[in-house]
Formats: sequence, structure tokens, C-alpha cells
Amino acid sequence: MNPFFQRTLPEGLEGLFELALDLRWNKRLIYDQLWERLDPEAWERTHNPYMILQNISQERLEEAAEDKNFKEVLNLWLQRRKTALEGQNWFEENGYSKLVGTVAYFSMEFGLSEALPIYSGGLGILAGDYLKTASDMGVPAIGVGLLYQQGYFRQILGRDFSQIEAFPYNDPMSLPVFPASKPDGSWLRIKFQLPGRSIFIRVWEARVGRAKLYLLDSNDPLNSSWDRAITANLYDPGRERRLIQEIILGFGGWMALEELGIDPDICHLNEGHAAFAVIARAYSFMRKAGVPISVALWATRAGNIFTTHTPVAAGFDSFEPDLIEQYAKMYADLVGASLDDLPSLGRVEQERSRSPLNMAVLATRGSFQVNGVSKLHAEVSRKIFQPLYPRWPKWEVPVTHVTNGVHLPSWMSVAAYTIWNKISNDKRLLEESSLDREDMSQISDRDLWDFRSQARISWWIMFAAGWSDRWRSTLQMRRPSVRQSKPWIPML
Repeated sequence: MNPFFQRTLPEGLEGLFELALDLRWNKRLIYDQLWERLDPEAWERTHNPYMILQNISQERLEEAAEDKNFKEVLNLWLQRRKTALEGQNWFEENGYSKLVGTVAYFSMEFGLSEALPIYSGGLGILAGDYLKTASDMGVPAIGVGLLYQQGYFRQILGRDFSQIEAFPYNDPMSLPVFPASKPDGSWLRIKFQLPGRSIFIRVWEARVGRAKLYLLDSNDPLNSSWDRAITANLYDPGRERRLIQEIILGFGGWMALEELGIDPDICHLNEGHAAFAVIARAYSFMRKAGVPISVALWATRAGNIFTTHTPVAAGFDSFEPDLIEQYAKMYADLVGASLDDLPSLGRVEQERSRSPLNMAVLATRGSFQVNGVSKLHAEVSRKIFQPLYPRWPKWEVPVTHVTNGVHLPSWMSVAAYTIWNKISNDKRLLEESSLDREDMSQISDRDLWDFRSQARISWWIMFAAGWSDRWRSTLQMRRPSVRQSKPWIPML
């Protein structure tokens, strides 16, 4: 239970809280109508079910509690969620649970829902869909990221058509997150060392079905104003603040897992931003096993995976030597290494002590497996990383690929879900997205044509709504009132 949420829901609607706080189940095109029916205006503006529950009037909740149709749909989805969480899953059925304990997935952004706006694009969407799919398949994945006070800026056009950046504030009170608890039940706060000072990092937890996401936040009242703003914005343009963000993600993220009693078998780095987790993991192993840092780096490397997304070398984060040296000395002293040893792991030419530290290079050297996000991208990445493997033929550079995918239930339209359920079932949708010829033959030409037509209409409505305020207003005027008793389709 989220300690911030003190409201008592009417009898029969208690399950709304479970759905609203679960980022795997709180937004899905098939049952967005639940939240839209409760409060159309709030849904249109925020797409945040948790905020709707916090702000909707008691009168409206009591009215919904008397709506038999509404409660039937709610109970249907609660039962589906329960079945998905408690039933057998692909990971266990295939015996993988005997091989892998926990996967820690580090990413600078997670695009799970508009209700949690801490992402900007494809990298975050992939990370969000990764956690959702891991939940559906039963893969024991845990996400580690940052909770930004303002997230990524929103683009607004001025009267002269110039770009204006707006930074909406992310109030944790209205986000579907809650304070992470240590095994003894207390709120988790990490005392984190930076050169010349210590800061406090708060840790928040978000639910993604079976999976959990831990988000780190420097906006603690005990920190200085400058330090509180470290996690203010996604991809802060200031080089020092960006470096500290990535230090907190890697080192702080690993410290948070240790405080929670989690010892991952696999550490998956989604882009080079999280590369400092390689050193943090090695330092943890060094302390436990009593071995030098060089041995610890090799011993833990076998459990690290690095996914690169960037198709050009200039796109990788890199930090100048003068900036790195301010922070490297503290960590070098911590692990018993020389000032040059740790930064050299992130240099293309390790013997050049004054070259920048490249986060992708650090992630590559610290990982057993490196993969691109498509076959073509792997070929491009092998060329990018070839300088790390002198005299190796390009085709032997150890970069493989895993083609990007999406979490199908999150992206299916109502029309697509309707036709899917004519030939399949929800469990198969959760675990297997392929259809063979026999499956497809069950769909009539008429159904396929109707599906195509509905998809085209939906696209044009979204296109028009996005480009014209007049269209948006018209569409809002045509939306049925929540108080109308118009029948609605609970399960299409």
C-alpha cells in the first residue's frame, strides 16, 4: 500500500487502486475506458489513473460503485491481472528459473506510461516494454533508473514559430510510485559520497506487473539546492551534472540493490549511461571476496550485458579528463587503484591518459556480451567498436544483435485486440505474438477489411486531433458524458 494514498474507496472499487499503481496494467487501450468513464477531463489532460483516484470526487466514486456495468469490467480486468501474476509463466515452464535468479536492468529512462513522464524517446520506450514483457513472461527483471523532478522538456511553438521549452514538475505524490522499503520496513535513503561532500539519495519503487522498478532521486531536503537538482532533468545539458547523474545511476543504483538485499546474476546496461554499474559491481565483489579490483572486474564481467543503441560514435556520452579526474580520484582510492587505472577502462586508447572517458567503451570493456538493436545496427556497431580490438577483422568484433520489439498489449488498438481474440486468447497474447497460416485462415475477409478500416479511421482522428485545437475540441464535445448510461463494451 502506498503510504501517500490514504483515501478509502467505495466497496467494490478497491481494485481500482491495484490497477492504478501497476504500470503494466494501469494503461492499456482496451480498458482506458475505465478511467475515461470516471473522469474524462482528467484522463484527457493527464492519462494518469493514480492521479484521477486522488482527485475525483467521492460523489462520482459512489456513483461508479452503483454502476453494475462498470464494476463488471473492473472485476474482469482484476481477474485477468491476478491470473497473469499468479499463474504459470513461460520462464518457469521452460526451466529457466533454475538457471537465472535476477536480472538488474539499468537505464537512464523508462517509458512505461504517460503517468510516469521520465522518458523522451525510443530508448525509454524499449526499457518500459522490456519490463512489461519480462513481467508477462515471468523473467525476474528489476529496473533501475532515476526519478526526475521535471523529466524531459516539452516543446511549444512561440508566436514567431521558435521553440520554447517547458518543464512540467513531476510531483511524486501524484505519480504511481511509492517509497522503497528496506527489509526492516523503513524508507530507503542512501548516503552517497561525492568529492568533498555526501548527499542523500531517495529510492522510489514502481510496480510493473511481476517486475519492479527502483528510481533514485536526489531531491532530499538534507541536500544543498545544487545537489537537489541533480536529478531535476533527463539528460541535463551541464556536463558535470550529467556525469553525476550517471554516477548515481551506476554506483547509487547498485548500492540500492544491495540495501534491498538483491544480488543480481545479470546486470543489463541499456546504453552506456549506466556503465559505472560495472565498477560498482566489481567493487562489491572485491569487498566480499577479498580480491584486487582487477580480478573483481574480470570475475563480474561474465554477468554483464551491454545494449548499445547509438549508430554513430559521436553519440556516446564522453567526459573530458579534467572533469573525470575530480571524481576518479575518490573512487580510485576506494578500490585501491591508481588515478589512471579506472578512467583508462573507458578510453579507446588506454595508454593515452589525457583522452576523454567514453561511457560506451567502459560498458563494452566491462561486459561479456554486447549487442545492437538490429542486425544492421550490429554491423554498424562492429565498425564503431573495432578500435577496441586492434588487428581483429571487423566481422570478428564481438557485437551481436537482438532485434528491437514492443510489448504488444500496450500498443494494440481496440480493433486489433478484437480480431486477435477471435483467433487466440489473452494468455497467448502475453507470451507469444506470432500467428501462423492456420490461425490467419480463421479470419474472414470481411473481418480483415473492417479491421483495416477501423485502424485507418483511428489514425486520422489522432492526426487531426494532434494538428488542430478545433478538432480536439470537437472530439471532446462528442465524447459521451460519464453520467450517460450509454452501453459500452467491456471486453472486445
